[in-house]
Amino acid sequence: MIFPLSQIQCFPPIESPGSTVLILGSMPGRASLQAGQYYAHPRNAFWPIMGELLGAAPSLPYEARIKLLQSAGIALWDVLASCVRDGSLDASIVESTVSANDFKAFFLSHPAITDVFFNGATAEKYFQKYVRHLLEPPNALRFERLPSSSPAHASKTYQQKLTAWQAALALVIVPPNC
Repeated sequence: MIFPLSQIQCFPPIESPGSTVLILGSMPGRASLQAGQYYAHPRNAFWPIMGELLGAAPSLPYEARIKLLQSAGIALWDVLASCVRDGSLDASIVESTVSANDFKAFFLSHPAITDVFFNGATAEKYFQKYVRHLLEPPNALRFERLPSSSPAHASKTYQQKLTAWQAALALVIVPPNC
């Protein structure tokens, strides 16, 4: 029996009025959607990296990790609001079903954001294709792609990913008072 693919939705952004950094993924994977949490797959490197940078390690309760991100000025969201995808791989996203989040409104309500980091090439690709042209020029946003924290992105080791994320975020995040 063949089951029809269904539309999946992203999560609301994790943000605070003082957010200065926005980290963008493409769309939550199956494990994240089932858990209702960003980067919930146990082999995803996002939370271990945030553990190294901010103390937001996967061993902490999810809400505590979120509070650490917010206190460091980090907002978290996905480029896509919805899409059809079989499984968790970005390569399985059905392009004709893609709908982007409303970044124009997001940036208007978060004027302190100066840096946008893409968690991998697919997030950057979809942002460039569906969002960038909608933003009001001139904008002072700085954009940078980081290696994907996904376990599917196996061409880089955890240490290589961590080093790249550390170098990119070191100058723009405010470490929380732990």
